[in-house]
Formats: sequence, structure tokens, C-alpha cells
Amino acid sequence: MTSRERVLATLNHRETDRVAVDLSGHRSSGISAVAYPKLRAALGLPPRPVYVYDPVQQLAIVDDDVLERFGVDTTELGRGFCLDDKWWKEWTLPGGTPCLMPAWALPEKAGAEWVLRAPGGRVMARMPEGSLHFDQVYWPFLNGQEDLSRIAELYPEHMWTGVASPPGPSISGPQELASGARALRARTDRAIIGLFGGNLLEMGQFYYRMDHFLMMLAGEPERAHRFLDALMEIHLRNLERYLGAVGDSIDVIVFGDDLGAQNCPQISPRMYREYFKPRHAAMWARSKQLSQAKVMLHCCGAVRPLLADLIDAGLEAINPVQISCRGMDADGLKRDFGRDLTFWGGGCDTQRVLPQGTPAEVREHVLQQCGIMAPGGGFVFQQVHNILANVPAENVIAMYDAVREYGGPGSGL
Repeated sequence: MTSRERVLATLNHRETDRVAVDLSGHRSSGISAVAYPKLRAALGLPPRPVYVYDPVQQLAIVDDDVLERFGVDTTELGRGFCLDDKWWKEWTLPGGTPCLMPAWALPEKAGAEWVLRAPGGRVMARMPEGSLHFDQVYWPFLNGQEDLSRIAELYPEHMWTGVASPPGPSISGPQELASGARALRARTDRAIIGLFGGNLLEMGQFYYRMDHFLMMLAGEPERAHRFLDALMEIHLRNLERYLGAVGDSIDVIVFGDDLGAQNCPQISPRMYREYFKPRHAAMWARSKQLSQAKVMLHCCGAVRPLLADLIDAGLEAINPVQISCRGMDADGLKRDFGRDLTFWGGGCDTQRVLPQGTPAEVREHVLQQCGIMAPGGGFVFQQVHNILANVPAENVIAMYDAVREYGGPGSGL
């Protein structure tokens, strides 16, 4: 099978020749730019410049030789853009590793910390000394500054929508986006993942701050609905434009909303059904009308109580399947939801096993997870979220070698 065929068959709940593998196909399946050069060295591969495609999380673009070594079946749509040197500027990662950062999102030194500024000059994110990622520090609607007519206008003013990954401003409009997407599809047989977003709960948290928005959902439902209605108009309009340009070129479209915490969802199932399920259903139905791309939601945390409603709303795949959270054990998830939902992740625990285990422990854990999740299709191997800077390269290699060792349910391994 080609990589694209393997991923699509998996998403259609068919067993494949081997387990489909994702690494850096989206911004929650990548590797820290600090860890990446160490991984290349451990693999015996020559040094290469480190390109940081996600300035907030400082994730590296993974080179083709690493993707081939690990049998990776995915690529992100952004890899078709910013191929010229003019889009990259030199920077230095925490710890001293030189890298190249998107030219439009170059961090600025401010005393002992780094900052990212909005186009108007406002500081929207800070990275304190000793940290390895940026934190949001400006919320446009905090302290009574709410103006629903300015939601779209304020996208560049807060971190998660203001700091773009490629293609970013390298394209001027839908025609260039479509052209780049078609060119990428023509030169790769990997499944192409398009990052859309469409966040709902999180966008409220980005605008009002998390505590304020959660209190609004609980205590001011009419106000919350007004915000979400205004936001949905923007999301649906953007979805039309986005899939109008790339709908024929991508295989998976990724929406985002971190609905979970470590031990339970951030919101009750009742609150999910009131505020978010109808809006998710509307976006996902429109996505399926506009494109054959499968609908995936990036959603961290203990979200088992919400899965039945997410499936009912039209969800086809969920990531990162945070198996260390309450209720997220692989056996139960596969048994209860595996016929309807593809688990894009859950292949290796990144809270304890990957950073702290031995290579032998990582191997055993990965083989166990694959044995549970892969039978019957509906499982794309990915570690739970990104590979962070403190993960030993030997453990990363052991993880992907274990996936290759497992092969697939029908491989006889």
C-alpha cells in the first residue's frame, strides 16, 4: 500500500499491511526543535539546519530521511509552502542550538525573556528564561473589552491565531493556497493533513481568558451563545474558503478544541450538548459537503464522557488519545468506540513512559498499545502529543522501531 492508501484504509476501519504512522503531520504530533538534532545524531544522520515551523511550541520540520527511517505516512499541508530562504530567519533555541524561524514570527528579546508581538506592537506571548515554549499573555475581551464585531479583526492580536505557521503570509490568497496544495499532492504519496482549527471552547478562552469564559458558560448562557454564534459565522465562512482552495488536495482536516483536563472534561456532557455539539455538527457536516477529507478533532485530556456525543456530531477521528488520563485506557476506548472512531494517537504515553522509561520499557509499551488499538483498523500510530525536549533520542528510536516490529494485525508479527 502507499502511505495515503494505508491512512485512508485505516480511517475507513480496514486492516492494512502495517500500522499507519504519523510524525509531525500536525502541530500535536511533532518533535521539539531542541530534541530533533539529537535524534538525527542518534540515527547516524548528518546534521541539517533546524527549521522551526511552530514558533509557539518550537517544533521542528522533520526531514525526509527521518520520515523514511520511521515509515511515516503523513505530511502537513504547510510543507508545501515557504520553500524559499527568504521566509526564514536565524534564531537560537533555548540551550544554544541555532535554528531558522519563520520570518514573520521572529521572537524579540525583552530583558531575560523572549516575546512575540502582534502586528501593532503589543506583546501577545512571552517565553520566560528557562522555558521552552511561549505562553499567551493578552486576551482581547478581558476586563470588559468585549466587542463581537471585532472577533475576526482581533485574530492577529492573540497568540494561538496571531502566530502563524507556514504557509502564513507567504501566500496572498486562495489561489496561491490551492496551487501550493496541488503541487504538494503531486509530489508525495503521503496522506496530507490540513489544519483548519474551528476552535470553540478554546476560542472563548483565548478571548476572555479560561477562567472568565468558563464562568460565562456557567452563569451567562445568553452572552456565551452570542459570542459562539458570532464566532460560528466566521468559522463557517473561513471553512468555505479553506476547503474551496484545498478540499481536493487534503485527506484529513483537523479541527481543534481541548475539551479535557487530566481527570475529567473541562465541561459537563450537558454543557457540551448545549453549547458545542450543535456547532461542531454544523462545521463537520459542511466540511463533508465540501470535501472528502476525513474530519479529525485534536482534543486533549479525559474526554471519554464526551465521545458518544462527538461521534454523533460527525467526528471520524480523535487525537491525541491521552491514555494517561482518567477513563482513557486503550482497551475500553477500543471496545466501546472503536467501530465508529479512529484513534489517531495513544500509541505511547508521553507523560511518563517516553521521557522517563528505558528503551526496553518503551518497546514493550508500544507493542502493547498497538496490539490493543490496531486490530480492525481505526488506529494511526502517534505518541500522545508532541515529543518534548527532554525525551531521550534512544527512546524515540525504540518507539518507532517497536511499531515496525509490530507490523500489523495481519502481518504475523
